[in-house]
Amino acid sequence: MKNIAYHKVMENMKKNPSLVHCITNYVTVNDVANIILASGASPIMADDKMEVEDITSICTSLVINIGTLNERTIESMILAGKKANELGHPVVFDPVGAGASIFRTRTAQKLIQEIRFSVIRGNISEIKTLCYGSGTTMGVDADEADAVSEDNMKSIIAMTQELSAATGAVIAITGAIDLVVDCKNAYAVYNGNADMARITGTGCMLDGVIGGFAGSNQENILDAVVAAIAAMGLCGEYAKERCYGTSSMKMYLIDAMSNLTAEQLERGKKVESKC
Repeated sequence: MKNIAYHKVMENMKKNPSLVHCITNYVTVNDVANIILASGASPIMADDKMEVEDITSICTSLVINIGTLNERTIESMILAGKKANELGHPVVFDPVGAGASIFRTRTAQKLIQEIRFSVIRGNISEIKTLCYGSGTTMGVDADEADAVSEDNMKSIIAMTQELSAATGAVIAITGAIDLVVDCKNAYAVYNGNADMARITGTGCMLDGVIGGFAGSNQENILDAVVAAIAAMGLCGEYAKERCYGTSSMKMYLIDAMSNLTAEQLERGKKVESKC
């Protein structure tokens, strides 16, 4: 079992703040930018093929999210991803809605073939689609029948470790129970609350947080991903204590991220090793 160095991850976020290039969902782009800033990193949102390589070159990490997928940005994603690979920058991929349409599924598969991802984060249905080539989703949400539970966790970890071995990426499955897996390790993260799923963009926001954490901890991507997911869930718990509804919850979620300390994360994390 590998011990996650939460304090070191957070220390690196302060000492070496990331500049995160995001080619992401335009429905949630403002929230993504704000939570990246709240986490201590900085965002750049650029998706035109004429500049993505230049922008990637000045950043420390790249996030690719296919939430509002269109043909124009696929080339931009590939150009940015290959430039990030060339420079050795961490690349985070969110295959939003893979399995919901042939276009999304084929695009996700193409991106995995063309780009070497450091992290692949999705819901269970999206990750199953990447593993098996097809799957079922509820639009861009996971099929409830696929949900991670204590009963099926062992088999899902085995499936996910195969995807990690095939891609070289740390795989993160997020939902009521979050899983973070590489070829040798698996962690379950129990932080968060159900109301986070009622806010459009919490997954996209998490992509940005992971991008920031990974950019500041390039030598230890696994620790960065576990810490980022635990931090996001813990901030969701803090937000739930203060909010009046889903709109104010988003505001307090960003507030909590902007004030999160290493000590709070160490004390509040709910993470168990499963491998």
